[in-house]
Amino acid sequence: MPKLLIVTTVPITLRSFLFPFVKHFRDLGWQVDGMAQGISEDKDCVEECDRVYDIQWSRNVFNPKNLLVGISRVREVVAQNNYDLVHVHTPIAAFVTRYALKDNQQTQVIYTAHGFHFYRGGSAVKNTIFFNLEKLAGNWTDYLIVINKEDEAAAKNNNFLPSDRIYYTSGIGVDTHYYASGKVTPDAITCVRESLHLSDSDTLLLSIAEFTPRKRHPDLLNALAKVANPNIHLALAGSGKTRPAMEELAQQLGIDKQVHFLGYRNDIPTLIQAADAVLLVSQQEGLPRSIMEAMCLNTPVIGSNIRGTQDLLQDGCGLLVELGDTDALAEAIIQVVEDPKSLVVMAEKAKVKIKDYDLEQIIQKYTDIYQSALANN
Repeated sequence: MPKLLIVTTVPITLRSFLFPFVKHFRDLGWQVDGMAQGISEDKDCVEECDRVYDIQWSRNVFNPKNLLVGISRVREVVAQNNYDLVHVHTPIAAFVTRYALKDNQQTQVIYTAHGFHFYRGGSAVKNTIFFNLEKLAGNWTDYLIVINKEDEAAAKNNNFLPSDRIYYTSGIGVDTHYYASGKVTPDAITCVRESLHLSDSDTLLLSIAEFTPRKRHPDLLNALAKVANPNIHLALAGSGKTRPAMEELAQQLGIDKQVHFLGYRNDIPTLIQAADAVLLVSQQEGLPRSIMEAMCLNTPVIGSNIRGTQDLLQDGCGLLVELGDTDALAEAIIQVVEDPKSLVVMAEKAKVKIKDYDLEQIIQKYTDIYQSALANN
């Protein structure tokens, strides 16, 4: 039976996105191992994978330890297990692993780009650096999987790999059975709204995003302040370094009573259904999971007009606003309140569209890609 090693920079990538793939291939009788920094301390990863291997690398792309330590460790583990396939995810792990295995003729290397680190609207300097790194690493890659149309065009137009070895998949899958509206009870929705002290006439907006600069939380707060409607509330689910600054900004804008900082939550389907709309105004995404979840649950979405988000919300499946345009964002918020029927139509279109992103379909696509790789091994 085939041997597969899945490599990520940190274990949370495996836990958040890849366990269904691990389970599927293990159920087929494959050996499926995992490698990430600190993975042996992650009980879920240890339980889900056949074996796990720690590797000392950093999420900082410029940390020299990534190459000095990472290369030898990857080569050691791959030589020890003689893998048929190595599937890499996330930029640091992907670059180091592909370099380490560039002379290995026995193992097929597959890379899923969860959103290239160069993109339209990004810093010219960073775009140049990351573009050239991806171009270089393409020489050490047997198969490339991209998850949005902008990245597919970039990879093919710039010949990262021969086009027949570049695959587009609709993300890495969303479990449409788990994110099904019938599984959330009305009582659970009522409980969420009551916990936020909302009345029946209040509008609830929800954003699910880590508090980092690229998620652009200030745009949400400034737009809400421009709307100047005390009956519109904004719930922010997530944690991160910029949260204290956002709490201070909400106070400065005089909207602190309308903004609810929820922290990390494990009741995302209920939160989404309790909301009148889900918002995501990031400057950089691959294919945003929170929007996909909202689409499954028939909740309208407002998103920034960027890579990935465009793929999901174009063709009338949501409201797209230009990045950083807080006036347009404020108008979209007003539309949620004043013209909810138009958003209901969008949400219904989105629920049909998201079927193409179903997890089972993506797993089948990965199975087909793996079989092609094994046939060429």
